[in-house]
Amino acid sequence: MSPELLRLILDATLDTLTMVAVAGGLGTLLGLPLGVFLATSRKGELFAAPAINAVLGVLVNITRSTPFIILVVAIVPFTRLIAGTSIGTAAAIVPLTVAATPFIARIVESAIREVDAGLVEAARAIGATPLEIVRKVLIPEALPAIILGLTLATVSLIGFSAMVGAVGGGGLGDLGIRYGYQRFMPEVMAIVVAVLVVLVQTVQTIGDTLSRRLNRRLRSL
Repeated sequence: MSPELLRLILDATLDTLTMVAVAGGLGTLLGLPLGVFLATSRKGELFAAPAINAVLGVLVNITRSTPFIILVVAIVPFTRLIAGTSIGTAAAIVPLTVAATPFIARIVESAIREVDAGLVEAARAIGATPLEIVRKVLIPEALPAIILGLTLATVSLIGFSAMVGAVGGGGLGDLGIRYGYQRFMPEVMAIVVAVLVVLVQTVQTIGDTLSRRLNRRLRSL
């Protein structure tokens, strides 16, 4: 492997890690409260607001059902407004975040709905406020499942970050297309795939380990 090719691969890997880390972080910051609200805002629940819940649910479903490559193109004006450009690593973070937020929200909602309703009722019986129930009961109990869900979201973002390379998003996907496909360099494509596999396996292993440890800790309490 030539020094130039090695540098290209390292730079592309760093770009991919940057896109995934920033989009995953922003998606979690936006998706976590959204997921909590979706899980607790139906009729008769902690923050009952069924009309708002229904509207947000539809918006989340629309975004999740839109194929990512179409989403990237559809929100180009919004991407330019936020990032000042529609190409490059910084621009790619915008559609990645938009795609990650509703995905993470549904993961959080599902995890919270799996929490034993008896725990919520017990907390209510001792006078806990809705916010206290969310902070001290729902999120801690749902955390192992949320961690697994965030792991899945991160793995999906790695795949999306490669896909966004098709429209000038940078990173490993862009490298694979420009060199592996357009310049007929199959060895570059093979290296890109190998790096992506390593990234996915690393993320999955870390997520599974954290979830198991949190599960054991909760059971020991």
